[in-house]
Amino acid sequence: MLNDILLLNKKHENAAQTIYERVQDELTDKYIISISGEVETGKAEVAHMLGRLLRKEGIRVKLLHMDNYYKIAPLERTAWRKRHGIESVGYNEYDWEVINRNLKGFKEGKLTTIPCVDLFTGQIDQLTTNFEGIKVLIIEGLYSVKIEEANLKVFIESTYHDTLEEQKLSGKEELDDFRMQVLEREHKVVQSLKPLADFYLDFDTASEIFHY
Repeated sequence: MLNDILLLNKKHENAAQTIYERVQDELTDKYIISISGEVETGKAEVAHMLGRLLRKEGIRVKLLHMDNYYKIAPLERTAWRKRHGIESVGYNEYDWEVINRNLKGFKEGKLTTIPCVDLFTGQIDQLTTNFEGIKVLIIEGLYSVKIEEANLKVFIESTYHDTLEEQKLSGKEELDDFRMQVLEREHKVVQSLKPLADFYLDFDTASEIFHY
């Protein structure tokens, strides 16, 4: 996403190191890592730190944000959700056709057009990227655990209460009654998908393992 702000700290670095330790001996060409979890668990931050770590190890990597793949643009999404009801909130809001097309582009190592949300304008821009020579693809997002092609599906463990506090602190969106309903619905959907993961990450455990 364009114009997004990441607040990186040691816990994200430790978490990225934990994931790297998990995959370093099994990394093959065209390896996909998905990172899922509740809203404001630090998915984007962990994905960014993991990408930096892989690059440091000489591994070419790209990062995709699932927030770019919503069918409805950010400025129109709340009105759309209100028209269609709270049950419409979930992984079906993603454009899976575009996601699968981009995954195919990665697998084939070719020039591919990907969506990218500009957070200043709320528009979904179209960017062209080249997957040639890219060995690892990191995909972060609420429902990225549903990506069957992922070689490793990471789920960040965090309670709904903790993520709600982070949401309040971030100040990214007004937490009115409808937004709270959306957060509750997203929480339920994310938790229903949790069993699909094959690696569960806890920030406290990661910090204990890689405490400096």
